Amino acid sequence: MDMSKRLAAEFLGTFWLVLGGCGSAVLAAHFGGDGNPLGIGFHGVALAFGLTVLTGAYAFGHISGAHFNPAVSFGLWAGGRFAGKDLLPYIVAQVLGGVVAAFILLQIAQGNADFVIDGSQAGAFASNGYGALSPGGYSVAAAFLCEVVLTAFFVVVIMGSTHGKAPAGFAPIAIGLALTLIHLISIPVTNTSVNPARSTAVALFAGSGQISQLWLFWVAPILGAMIGGIAYKWIGSGK
Repeated sequence: MDMSKRLAAEFLGTFWLVLGGCGSAVLAAHFGGDGNPLGIGFHGVALAFGLTVLTGAYAFGHISGAHFNPAVSFGLWAGGRFAGKDLLPYIVAQVLGGVVAAFILLQIAQGNADFVIDGSQAGAFASNGYGALSPGGYSVAAAFLCEVVLTAFFVVVIMGSTHGKAPAGFAPIAIGLALTLIHLISIPVTNTSVNPARSTAVALFAGSGQISQLWLFWVAPILGAMIGGIAYKWIGSGK
């Protein structure tokens, strides 16, 4: 597939992930206030992130591979499924797609006169964080470990479900459900990243505190993804 089309697919897929996942957190999680049955809450946000990947993978998987995530690109490269020369273009497209989605989400949210972003609050504008910016007050060490392990398993699921001998056509479902599960586990810890593009996109609008913590949400997911990619390359070899 032509590289320009692949990059456009990565841009649009990451745009969809940030708009759908972070949008659900910003606009719908607490709609009407705490206790309102119309708000989708914790579980709804987790499902929204999974649905964005599931639907995006079906839409764009045959064009770009549907990474939508710099960590996934690194993990697939480490696992021998992706060319190193394509890493930088993919990452640029993913980050740009996420930032544009976050900008549009901000314009929508500001349509409500009561909307404000308080950068001192954990999860402000669906941002990720540790310490005082962790929803559950988790330490930097806990946040780092959580992001490494969960991203590693995310890449394992991606590589396993897209293996040539896996049931055809079902990979996006497995990948989307894996991301939902990851959010159910880790929203209290880091507000769930496992995706540097997603973290960067909203942090740029959330505040300086979130930006200062971005290093973790690049280093830990990429490290975890590469561990997962290398592990699955070994486990799945010869199969």
